[in-house]
Amino acid sequence: MQTRWKHGSLILLATLLSCRTMAPHETGFLLRSVVVGGHSYPYSVYVPHSYEPSKRWPVVLFLHGSGERGSDGLRSTQIGAAAAIRANPERVPAIVVFPQAPLETRWLGEPADAAMAALHAAMAEFHGDPDRVYLTGLSMGGYGTYHLALAHPTAFAALVVVCGGLLPHATTTAVQQSPLTMNASDPYALTAHAIRKFPIWICHGDADPVIPVDESRRMVALLRAEGAGVHYNEYAGVGHNAWDRAYGDAEMWRWLLSQRRTK
Repeated sequence: MQTRWKHGSLILLATLLSCRTMAPHETGFLLRSVVVGGHSYPYSVYVPHSYEPSKRWPVVLFLHGSGERGSDGLRSTQIGAAAAIRANPERVPAIVVFPQAPLETRWLGEPADAAMAALHAAMAEFHGDPDRVYLTGLSMGGYGTYHLALAHPTAFAALVVVCGGLLPHATTTAVQQSPLTMNASDPYALTAHAIRKFPIWICHGDADPVIPVDESRRMVALLRAEGAGVHYNEYAGVGHNAWDRAYGDAEMWRWLLSQRRTK
């Protein structure tokens, strides 16, 4: 009897020590990188404190604006979705991927490919649910959101576009037209028709001096003409920084994370 007790005690002790020394899953904002075209692209990925690898997780791909470009992998987490997560992490029980575009680039070409590579890497590492993948971006990232939605029409369950658009303007050098709409007689009509099946949430300030609010107004009108499920928030008196209001909206996050990709 005593031998059995000692044997059982040793098993229990070994189990407890194993549990205490087992490395916990990393959470918070983690730094990663992917290689595309022979170039290394850093990205950050947010993993919620409640993360459990035993289940599939919704994944949000966030495209930053021109001010967060660089090669440190961190500036992309300064504003927008990352700031909203830090303020209210309970609103975003999801994996959120923050790729970073190099200086003087846009979310086109190789940086866009690197964003998708970061998304796929994060999904593989953190058990992303392919039916709950969401795409969002602000300003230059809003332009990138339209571009990636056109380039990958079956990859996402919903889109959130904040002070974005399609065409360049004299007010900024930070945005360029997607090559996927270059030959269209009406890039807005082409885009609205192509993305009409996505649930879409669009936000813009009506006093935006950088990206004219007409970019969003025109897209919303054409999307509604296509029968798309589009939600539009236009903020009176708000300039280019529509992202604090957009990503600080708890209802937007509830809506976004409730969407699922249609087969």
